[in-house]
Amino acid sequence: MSGNTPFSKENLDACLKELGKEFRRLNGTKMPAEIILIGGASVLANYGFREMTYDIDAVIVASSAMKEAANRVGDKLGLPNGWLNTDFKATASYSQRLSEVSVYYKTFSNVLTVRTVSAEYLIAMKLMSGRQYKNDLSDVTGILWEHEKSGKPIARDAIERAAATLYDKPLPAASVAFIDTAFANGDYRQAYRDIRESEKQAKNILLDFDRDYPNTLKEENIAAIIEKARKKKQL
Repeated sequence: MSGNTPFSKENLDACLKELGKEFRRLNGTKMPAEIILIGGASVLANYGFREMTYDIDAVIVASSAMKEAANRVGDKLGLPNGWLNTDFKATASYSQRLSEVSVYYKTFSNVLTVRTVSAEYLIAMKLMSGRQYKNDLSDVTGILWEHEKSGKPIARDAIERAAATLYDKPLPAASVAFIDTAFANGDYRQAYRDIRESEKQAKNILLDFDRDYPNTLKEENIAAIIEKARKKKQL
């Protein structure tokens, strides 16, 4: 696996298996570790609509040996530096209550317990972030789509309760409008496809902008840049 190779469900588990082995070698069995997969990794672990993610965000509860274990796995498998990271804690979607609502996924080498975020909480996190150029909104519709197909649809009020549990502030108005429209429309399959295409276009817009105007992209101007570029294209 090269540093540019994305994580799939299959190699995600392979990486976690190696991580469990390395952590056990370094730390023994007396002090187990726990990881909660967040974002794209959590989607990969639980659903089939998403094929890949380029990073693994996680809440890590472990001794300092975990960092060395992750570095060793990265070297062994050719993973990018920081392949297992906690940077998402600086984003709007993070909540200190994630550990309380996480669910069991798998255990590796009898020392590494991996947990994920269940549907309504994962949707709430994606809505709190609501980035047009990532997989946030397509992940929301993808999760709704898969639950509908399985005969276990997610209710609108379940998402509201999840958001209230995780956050002490309301979801962004644009995200509330988005989820309301998604439920009103009901065709999650088509919505997923349309939104995923829109996200790809938004990402390309930002890549072009960054090429033409290096070092000027900031989180606070991204939405305006995307909107301006799309309006210009319509003219």
